[in-house]
Amino acid sequence: MTTPFVNRTLGPALRACARCGVAPTRHLLAVHIARQTTALFQRQAGGYALRKIFRCSTSKYGVGETAGSNMTPRGLHRVAQKIGGGWPVGVAFKGRQVIGFTWQGQPLAPIAHRILRLEGLEPGLNRGGNVDSFRRYIYIHGTGNETTLGRPDSHGCVHLSANDLLPLYDKLPEGTLVWMSV
Repeated sequence: MTTPFVNRTLGPALRACARCGVAPTRHLLAVHIARQTTALFQRQAGGYALRKIFRCSTSKYGVGETAGSNMTPRGLHRVAQKIGGGWPVGVAFKGRQVIGFTWQGQPLAPIAHRILRLEGLEPGLNRGGNVDSFRRYIYIHGTGNETTLGRPDSHGCVHLSANDLLPLYDKLPEGTLVWMSV
């Protein structure tokens, strides 16, 4: 069953896949920046089905793609790298390296639990030059301060709760598509 929400979300994402020559993946994450939500879709016979919607936090600086802006980029991305598998909940990262734990001196760690590093797929929008999401280190990751979820608070990344992020990390392979829209 499709709903207007599913159609409004997936239509632009699938058109971007066609423009970029990218095959749709089994799962698709859709970040809706204005709503501060992330939706998980799974392909099935006849299209995609909405599986779950999560509260998230995107940039407190708004939407944009330029390097150094600390803004959340739009467009089609894919999970290029998964970082943090095997570590306990509460692990804190800096520069993609473990630096401690939320319960040992890092209670408000800005990057915690797991990292899904994103690669932009749309040349000129989020790939190449000074708009490259991968070189900007745009992630979907956890945060030590989950009270900020549901409102803009990041420096360009997408924050999720540990309870939402860990199952997604385990379920989604590298290459999974991520659509980010206003």
